[in-house]
Amino acid sequence: MRFRDCRYDQCDFEEDPRAQGARGHRRSVSRGSYQLQAQMNRAVYEERPPGALVPTSVAEASRAMAGDTTLSENYAFAGMHHIFDQHVDSAVPRLQFANDDKHLLACCSLDCTLSIMTLSPSPPTVKVTLKGHAGPVTDFAWSLSNDIIVSTSQDGTLRIWNTEDGRCIREVVDPEASELLCCTFQPMNNNLTVVGNSKHLLQVVNISTGKKVKGGSSKLTGRVLSLSFDAPGRILWAGDDRGSIFSFLFDMATGKLTKAKRLVVSEGSSISSISARSWISREARDPSLLVNACVNKLLLYRVVDNEGTLQLKRSFPIQHGSQPLHSIFCPLMSFRQGACVVTGSEDACVYFFDVERNTKAIVNKLQGHSGPVLDVSFNCDESMLASSDATGMVIIWRREQK
Repeated sequence: MRFRDCRYDQCDFEEDPRAQGARGHRRSVSRGSYQLQAQMNRAVYEERPPGALVPTSVAEASRAMAGDTTLSENYAFAGMHHIFDQHVDSAVPRLQFANDDKHLLACCSLDCTLSIMTLSPSPPTVKVTLKGHAGPVTDFAWSLSNDIIVSTSQDGTLRIWNTEDGRCIREVVDPEASELLCCTFQPMNNNLTVVGNSKHLLQVVNISTGKKVKGGSSKLTGRVLSLSFDAPGRILWAGDDRGSIFSFLFDMATGKLTKAKRLVVSEGSSISSISARSWISREARDPSLLVNACVNKLLLYRVVDNEGTLQLKRSFPIQHGSQPLHSIFCPLMSFRQGACVVTGSEDACVYFFDVERNTKAIVNKLQGHSGPVLDVSFNCDESMLASSDATGMVIIWRREQK
């Protein structure tokens, strides 16, 4: 890979110790294998039916912290807090609150720019606009310390940005001049970023040097659209536009990727979103993967081993046939009974589902967008939810205070 220095010194990329393992309260780092995790839970609660909640002392304490309220009560919203329209008429495919932050939010747009917004002090404002891409911006990711954002674009470049002043730190050019479609940081080493492109290639990039990591590339069966690491950073899942999800084992010492498993969700259906969550020591038992796959359903998979093998746990009906929809696990889901996920939908609504409820799983439904809702993001304490749509609108929703 070639890279261009965008007016920034190499010394500004000295490794931050926070990027090497400091974890926020929204992350849980599991140090055993997934098989061992599942066995530990099931050995203690063998008599409980599949999918039942595990009444550990930790779970009881966390419910007390949340006031022992129901999911419906916790996810009741008072309405729209603010609407951002700086990207109006161009879709906003991705948005995300900064790590462990209540008020800092970023989004990317097909108008070739990104925005960093702040919700406090009031009124909410656009803090800085990141300009430099020559094509639609497809994805971005915050570094763990929130001082850097990496972004991908159809212009074939990966850009690294300073989030304080919006300067481009570095531009990394794809050697094959292919469209870059998705990116994610390695959670235990933010010096490494994984990028997926339109020529079916997955590659690990060192953002300090702008070079590919030796052994850090692999081919998928289609355009790489979505990526997600498990919390320890040992397993990477990648989804393509042919309906396949691949798992890769990530070598922490070298950055090498080893292809492990492949699951065909639905032949020819795009895997637009993958979100991983380890539920060990929480109320639900198994590490899980949340998937949007253009099959008019939100899919929840159980991770059954330490190679990332997936087993369908359940699905939830939504309208999803073609748009690049995304979904999330609620960050504080262990602080109350039940577990909630949130997704966009092509019917212009935001849906909340209780993954433990067998019937009437919809916890809440937010209406207000005028086009397909492409992405959703909670801030760290769940007091605010952000959603973006295909018309370029970003809505901030405030949760009702109990």
